[in-house]
Amino acid sequence: MTARNALVVRGGWEGHRPVEATEMFIPFLEQEGFRVRVEESNEIYADESVMADIDLIVQSVTMSQISAEAFAGLRRAVERGTGLAGWHGGIADSYRNNSDYLQLIGGQFATHPSKHPDQCTGDESDNYLCYTVDLTDLGREHEITAGLEDFTLRTEQYWVLTDDLNDVLATTTHPVQPYHPWHRPITTPAIWTRNWGQGRIFVATPGHSLVVLRDANVRTIIERGMLWASRTVSE
Repeated sequence: MTARNALVVRGGWEGHRPVEATEMFIPFLEQEGFRVRVEESNEIYADESVMADIDLIVQSVTMSQISAEAFAGLRRAVERGTGLAGWHGGIADSYRNNSDYLQLIGGQFATHPSKHPDQCTGDESDNYLCYTVDLTDLGREHEITAGLEDFTLRTEQYWVLTDDLNDVLATTTHPVQPYHPWHRPITTPAIWTRNWGQGRIFVATPGHSLVVLRDANVRTIIERGMLWASRTVSE
């Protein structure tokens, strides 16, 4: 079998531990036959001579910015069949300055609701809530999530802005709380795929910490999602 090429692009906000998080998944990719290249800058996307040979991009770049040239290279690669996969803010809260990137990914982090103000202490745990990831009917059949059940996490619960081009494999529901300004439960995607040109995109919103990434359900979904997204037939 011909080896496939994976590009891991990491950086941005250090709170999501982009180096440690991506290092968790590189051995899996190598075991699956990928040659893995790691870049600490998204400017690699602008190098068409590199991108033409990439079958899978795993991105972990929270916030930060992307140049027009780098984004054009990323979108061109996906349209031509390169897969794009990631988790949490490394893909769903990247490049807020670029609306075309938000359209490409299909879901943008808006917030993660916090605990009751009286319980907040000023650290990141203020946003750790116990919530359920609910598989959709599609998710119960899709190869990324088939055989799994709804599961519960205690971590940041992402509220994302999205559109219906996504194929949603799992959702999460934000309840009504007296200290929040919304007035009915809000259900948003937690795991989704998206087809763009010839390429496939996979996004999982859980993944704030290494602890969450070690959760058996989360890790299984991310590993399957990367394989699903990858180009399977060379041009």
